[in-house]
Amino acid sequence: MYRRIRDLREDHDLLQKDLAQLLQCTQVCYSNYETGKRDIPTETLIRLAEFYHTSIDYLLGRTDRKEPYPESADRG
Repeated sequence: MYRRIRDLREDHDLLQKDLAQLLQCTQVCYSNYETGKRDIPTETLIRLAEFYHTSIDYLLGRTDRKEPYPESADRG
């Protein structure tokens, strides 16, 4: 998972400080997410998935499909 969020950031030509600003955390905190020194909170995973237009399963390495899941009609 940690490699995947780093690769996505680099593919979008972003710096760690850019993602830290988006996630409202420090660059050191975000760096710790990428290196696996710190677990990524669920809300942060959701924000990253929305930002990159992908699924949390992709971020977690559970699938290689980048596409997000379709919106469910029963989500409230």
